[in-house]
Amino acid sequence: MASSPPSKRMRKNSSKEDDTSGLSSPSPEKMAPVLVFAHGAGAPSSSDWMVRWKDMLGKALNAVEVVTFDYPYISGGKRRTPPKAEKLVEFHSDIVKKALAKYPGHPLILAGKSMGSRVSCMVACGEEIGASSVVCLGYPLKGMNGTIRDETLLQLKIPTMFVQGSKDGLCPLEKLEAVRKKMKSLNELHVIEGGDHSFKIGKKHLSSEGTTQEEAEDRAVQAIAAFVFKVLRGR
Repeated sequence: MASSPPSKRMRKNSSKEDDTSGLSSPSPEKMAPVLVFAHGAGAPSSSDWMVRWKDMLGKALNAVEVVTFDYPYISGGKRRTPPKAEKLVEFHSDIVKKALAKYPGHPLILAGKSMGSRVSCMVACGEEIGASSVVCLGYPLKGMNGTIRDETLLQLKIPTMFVQGSKDGLCPLEKLEAVRKKMKSLNELHVIEGGDHSFKIGKKHLSSEGTTQEEAEDRAVQAIAAFVFKVLRGR
């Protein structure tokens, strides 16, 4: 009997997925990760969205700490135009190194919203970082001029989890699928149906699907946790 096709909500790069069947759940003491979570271009780490997702990710991943921070252009209540992502890598890397020094021996997970996910991927490409995986929440694949910004993703060597809204104009799913097929690293995608760039789902769509915003986000968080724990079991 033929196996059923992959779920629409979770799409795996099966050609790069290793067999983790039969492995037990990681012990909290040994596997509790430190998560460094970067904000998007338009709102600081204190935004309601960031605070909510920080809490959800911390609980789901049993994180020893979820480290959030503000990039210099937005810290202290500043509202300057964000610089190019490449100019934020050094500052971001310093935050990561301080987290590693505080929690030696704990696995490192990098995560970010939108621009923060792009910078997280750039940081993850640095050999001195040694992250176990990177989680991209609303990766901004499409640039302002319409170009597909896939260079960093194609350089990644660590497992990568994408969470994308199906109505996110900055990351058309068909474009992301094409990039994922070319990526060297194990990668998975969870789609929040009807979600925009910040995963907000319209009331009409929620009603037609018989679900809530909270339930949709919880499914995404659980997908992230399953991916991260699978990666940590294989370390």
